[in-house]
Formats: sequence, C-alpha cells, structure tokens
Amino acid sequence: MKLLKIRLAAGAIAVSITIPAMAAGKVCDAHTYGAKADGATKDTKAIQAAIDDCASAGGGTVKLAGGTFLSAPIVLKSNITLDLSKGTTLLGSPDHADYPAKTELRAPGTQSLVSATNAEKISIIGGGTIDGNGESWWAEARATHNAGVVGVVQFRPRLVVFDHCKHIRMEGITVQNSPSWQVVPYYTDDMTIRNVRILAPQHSPNTDAIDPFSSSNMVIDHVYADVGDDNIAIKSGIINSPGPDAPSKNITITDCEFMHGHGLSIGSEIAGGAQNIHAERIHFKGTDQGIRIKANRDRGADVSNISFKDITMEDVRTSILISEYYPKAMPEGDVAAEPVQRLTPFFHNITIENVKSVNSPWAGVIVGLPESPVKDIVLKNVNIQATKGLQIAYATVTASDLKVTATEGQSITVAPNAKLTTK
Repeated sequence: MKLLKIRLAAGAIAVSITIPAMAAGKVCDAHTYGAKADGATKDTKAIQAAIDDCASAGGGTVKLAGGTFLSAPIVLKSNITLDLSKGTTLLGSPDHADYPAKTELRAPGTQSLVSATNAEKISIIGGGTIDGNGESWWAEARATHNAGVVGVVQFRPRLVVFDHCKHIRMEGITVQNSPSWQVVPYYTDDMTIRNVRILAPQHSPNTDAIDPFSSSNMVIDHVYADVGDDNIAIKSGIINSPGPDAPSKNITITDCEFMHGHGLSIGSEIAGGAQNIHAERIHFKGTDQGIRIKANRDRGADVSNISFKDITMEDVRTSILISEYYPKAMPEGDVAAEPVQRLTPFFHNITIENVKSVNSPWAGVIVGLPESPVKDIVLKNVNIQATKGLQIAYATVTASDLKVTATEGQSITVAPNAKLTTK
C-alpha cells in the first residue's frame, strides 16, 4: 500500500500526517467468500475470510457491495482497505452473545463490531454505512446503573475501535447506531476522519461520535455528527486510573457540523492530559453544550495549548463550559482546597476566538479548583446571547471584545477568587 504525505495547517498548528492510499493489491469481494448480503444471514465468516485472504497476500481491498451484510465482530488487519460501496450497509448482529467480553481501554469491555489492534495502513472508505444496530443495547443500558461509566461496569460494545494502530483513514462513510461510543482511536497515531456522517437518536445513551483516547496526530475534518452524547470527546485515562496514561495531542478539528449531542469536549476522563488541540469553523445547532473542557480530581491532568476559533452556535444549552467539577458545572457552596495529586486537573493556555452564540439558555462557566485554578484563558471577539450569564471562579481570564447579553441576572459574574482582565 502506498502512503500519501500531506501537510495541513489549522490555526496555530500544522500537522504532518500520512494517509494510506487506496490499496493497490489484491481485491477480495466478500460475495466470493460466501457472503449473502441479505440482511438475515450472518456474513461474519465470509467477511473475515476476505480480510484474512487479502492480508495474507500483503494487503488489498475488501469489497462489500450491494445489500446489507449482517455480521458479528470482524477484525481488520494491516494494509487493508475496507470498501463499503454506496448503498451498502455493514449491520451489527442483534445477538448480544456474538460480542465477547474483552479488556478494552484497560477496563472490562465488549468487542466492537469493527476493530484493529497493533495494525497500520488501514482505510475505511466507499460511501456505505456501518450500523451498530444498537437499540437493544440502549434499552439494557437505560436499566443499568452507571452503564456509561468506563471501569465501573462491563462496557457494552463500541462500534469502530483502532487500538494501538497508526496510519488510519476513514472517509466518505456513515457510522451510526452504535451500542455506545462510535469511533474510538485508542493509543492510535496518525489518523484522518474526513467527510464522515455519524448518527444516533438524540437520547441514545453514550453514543459519542468520535472519542480519541490517548491518541495523537489526528485530523477530524468535515464531520457531521448528530448523536446522543459527546459529538467529540477527547480522552486519555479512565476515572481513578492507576496510570501511566499517554496524553491525547496534536489534534485538529475543522469545518464540522454538530447537531444533537453534548458538544465538542475535552474530558472528562483525561488522566493522561491533552495538548495541542485546535478546532476551527465549527457550527453547533441544538447541542447540550458547545465548547466543553471537563474533569474532576479523580480523572485530570495537564490540559494546555487549546484553541477554538470561528465558532457559531444556535440553541446551545451551555455555550462555554470549562469546569474541574464534572459531572457538576459549578461547586455547591464553598470548596476547600485539597492537596495536588497525580490526577488533579490543570487547565491552562486556552484561547476561544471569534465565537457567536444565539438563543443560549446559559452563556457558560469557567471554574477551576481552589488548589488548581484555571489559568491563562483568552477570550477574543466572543458574543453570546443567553438567558443566564457567564460565571467565572478560580480562574484568570483575559478578554477583548467580549460581549455577553443575559436576559436574567448579571451578564458576567466574577468571583472574588477569580480575575477578569479586559482590553
């Protein structure tokens, strides 16, 4: 498989990535290996045989064309392009027994429909759809306490997982209806997700669109996400992680549209930290949150060199939420400082520029811990029209052309333990 090297610039960061070109080797059509694509017969063995045959030949293209390929989990290998033709669906089996338990993300989990481990030079392309068939899993999750907390219960299947992989491309496809998180790069380096639609019903539990987890050198571009949880959640370590945890770093997010969902998040499970994350030209409509950076004392680390630029929001419940008290937005009453520990979050060097938000119930919050205030937050040309204003506590913020219009109460509230400098 040939590699194409390109250089993309996004704001303050330029990322050099290597994109797998479409495999020029063997072509393995799943129909040749016995796949029926009738939506009723399980085609797992046929699809996996096509993948394995192409891989044994040094790489190639596995074609799924025409119809619905019902399948239990399949495993991709190095040098494989999975080509899902337009109008074709890879549909997850409805039988929960088809998804074996496994350790995933250092926690009890369940095998995903599509995965690759310690592999490289993989592409998923073609205009078709990967559908997780998640409805029965969502019903089960709604009846299970803490069903969405990694490390607390056996987590239900994610949909597409790249575990310790590199040189990965997903382009031109639709990913939808995962039992839980939809696309998860885990300790994966050099990945591009471009022109991808990621969908799930508004109230489907934990159906995050893209969750880079301790991953680096990623480009997320022209993604449309309409889901039941985070549109993007950048993570790097589970709650109470024993460590060590690698950070997520060098990630650009450009020209995306986020509809239902919980916004563009860094955290909350961020025990390895996150650096060099840059988002530009993002439109939010009807999301619960817009820009969100979240952690708590049991899951934090250094989060720095972060920027959001050219952001528009409509009907977003909370426009900006930067909080070290997740799952709460603000502490209740006075908070005592605690000793700084390995998992104490530290948010700093964050720039939010050229933001316009209209019809927002809450402009937002910027609040740190007393032992670890949020530092060096820069707001430039930020205009938020909201019911409730912006609250700042345990933070240092510098603002220019900041306008918050609140219909109830103060537009901006700065606690005595915080500092807002305007220019």
